[in-house]
Amino acid sequence: MKSRYVLASILTAVTLGTVATGCSVARHQESTGAYVDDTVITSRVKAKFAADKTVSANAISVETMKGVVQLSGFAKSPEEKSQAELLARSVNGVQDVRNDIIVKSS
Repeated sequence: MKSRYVLASILTAVTLGTVATGCSVARHQESTGAYVDDTVITSRVKAKFAADKTVSANAISVETMKGVVQLSGFAKSPEEKSQAELLARSVNGVQDVRNDIIVKSS
């Protein structure tokens, strides 16, 4: 009977340990809440790109970390690069934008 109690206690401890660490993040990463916020920001920036006729949503990548949006990829013109940054900055929750878009030369 005592061995069942010990086994049940061990299984409970392992399960709780797994559940508790399953939602945690590694050092230097965001909290779960911040990650969700950043995902929303990324989605909103991409939606603005898709709605804008001057920005190629397929050629520009968007990543967000702690409210800082990083744009990368390729633009056809300096105007497209600037427009992508303006659209990203207009999204609620964006703290800063790092524009690493490369303008393709024709």
